[in-house]
Amino acid sequence: MASSPLNVTVVAADHEVWSGEATMVVARTTEGEIGILPGHEPMLAILASGEVRVTQQGGGKVTANAEDGFLSVENDTVTIVARNAELVK
Repeated sequence: MASSPLNVTVVAADHEVWSGEATMVVARTTEGEIGILPGHEPMLAILASGEVRVTQQGGGKVTANAEDGFLSVENDTVTIVARNAELVK
């Protein structure tokens, strides 16, 4: 695993839901659940409705419910664009 963190952005169609540094992201795609760690190979996937779970630097957790969209990974940057997304409290 690379030492640099992931730069993660989760956005809905009309607003930013969450942005920050993370050590891991887990999301549901149309092909199944995927885990992303620093150094992950570039990819583009279709996001299925479900939870997006982010483990922050320092161990904190952020969870968002996301509905449809896409997930992009490139150069330790993870971008999740959903039709609708909300943080779980």
